[in-house]
Amino acid sequence: MLAGTVAVGGWKVADSLGAEDLGGDAVACVLAPESTEGPFYLDDHKIRRNITEGKPGVPLMLRLGVVDASTCRAIRGAVVDIWHCDAGGVYSGTGRRDTEDERFLRGIQRTDAKGIALFRTIYPGWYGGRAVHIHVTVYVGGNEVHTGQLYFPDALSDTVYKRTPYARRPNRNTRNADDFIFRDGGRRSTLRLKKSGTGYVGAITMGVRS
Repeated sequence: MLAGTVAVGGWKVADSLGAEDLGGDAVACVLAPESTEGPFYLDDHKIRRNITEGKPGVPLMLRLGVVDASTCRAIRGAVVDIWHCDAGGVYSGTGRRDTEDERFLRGIQRTDAKGIALFRTIYPGWYGGRAVHIHVTVYVGGNEVHTGQLYFPDALSDTVYKRTPYARRPNRNTRNADDFIFRDGGRRSTLRLKKSGTGYVGAITMGVRS
């Protein structure tokens, strides 16, 4: 059951997720597809669940599971590091002087006893040449065991981008099928999403070699 709501960017979204809230969350005992880290990684992300820093956008609660791909066992204490652009397609900390000292939409969480890391964020915006995505890196015992990207169904992105503040930037130019990175395992890295209040909850289970 959803247990309570939290405000994110002026909206409310579930603060506690269970597998039933996403139509079932069967453990995926297969390796999560590897992908490029991309040019926007920074090594000073904060340990925090809420990574919004007040950035406007449609609320998104992420439930990211980490399991051992060989045994199907949940991995407790795995470090999950995520980062993504804001509603306007801008990353913090890189590329622009007005954001180089900021760290919005970046953060780290450790998985709990069920192998789950939770993040409160916003639905990412888009930028030219890429499908809508979130970057993720997973560490176990201090070792990097997975680097990938998490994707969104195009139909849902179309719906979200009709809302403020995304609607200020129409004409998204790259859908999933057009993204050469998505074509290399992106379908298996697509989040399962369900509407919750004025936002969404999303989940995926990542199988890793621990």
